[in-house]
Amino acid sequence: MLIKNKASWALPESAATPEHVYMNRRSWLKAAGFSGLGLAGAMMGGGMASSALAAITGYPAARNNAYGLDRAITDEEEATTYTNFYEFGSSKNIWKKTRNMTTDPWAVTIDGLVESEMTIDAEDLVRQMGGLEERLYRHRCVEAWAMAVPWTGVPLANLIKLAKPLPEAKYLRMETFLDPDVAPGQKQGWYPWPYVEGLTIAEAQNELAFLATGIYGKNMPNQNGAPIRLVTPWKYGFKSIKSIVRFSFTDTQPVSFWQELAGTEYGFWANVNPTVPHPRWPQRTERLLGTGQRVQTEIFNGYGDQVAGLYADMSFDNNRTLYF
Repeated sequence: MLIKNKASWALPESAATPEHVYMNRRSWLKAAGFSGLGLAGAMMGGGMASSALAAITGYPAARNNAYGLDRAITDEEEATTYTNFYEFGSSKNIWKKTRNMTTDPWAVTIDGLVESEMTIDAEDLVRQMGGLEERLYRHRCVEAWAMAVPWTGVPLANLIKLAKPLPEAKYLRMETFLDPDVAPGQKQGWYPWPYVEGLTIAEAQNELAFLATGIYGKNMPNQNGAPIRLVTPWKYGFKSIKSIVRFSFTDTQPVSFWQELAGTEYGFWANVNPTVPHPRWPQRTERLLGTGQRVQTEIFNGYGDQVAGLYADMSFDNNRTLYF
């Protein structure tokens, strides 16, 4: 399905952050106790930083044509106004509720089984991971709706190289922010906040795993997961955690948000599988945002050539890759 080309990650000089913006962010980092390079051993408490917009620049980035689509790109308004973000509520039309969320500066912690723990600003993290590229990916929600999106970001494998995990690290645990004053959904105590997700190290190193900072050639809107989110196109959308503040390397399989909340419906793997229905609806077809067209769902969302090998030596009960 995909044609491999060499990725183009060059960041032009014109994409550099203006000096006055950079220095204002350096002042915030210093006040927060970070080093001048944005690195520190101090742990992030999970609170939201306060500023206006994400400072990550470089849009539009060069498209990596190794990652193409066999369907039309979803209309931008559809993809940015019909979203899940339970931190702000359970309705799809929550984009207005995310306006109070501020994403620059944005501290990200890398900890656990790594050579050296660090806390780093999101813009600096992206810069150290090698610059931006655009990829066209399918996106399939467990609720059976789907879209096709031009994401901008960096391969997740680049973060792993930067983090230098220890040999005993088998999983990558990710966590989003925790700030009920900004995200009213987090005041609902029946949810296991903060939102947590996880991948095996092998999954995280797969070529498709992507850390997105933008969409449609622009900065990521808050409702889509600014300033940095995970994109794993062969898995159901709830695996693609938004607004990440922590990457933890561990030897223990993480218990994800939805797994803890409803483990009989949402499991750790969550690979797209049309043969395994959700307990409350089938998965054989999906509804395309914008057109309402129903199309057949493909195993691994059509990315089997790239990811099936990750699970070749694993045993699943009745091929239930949605759950176990």
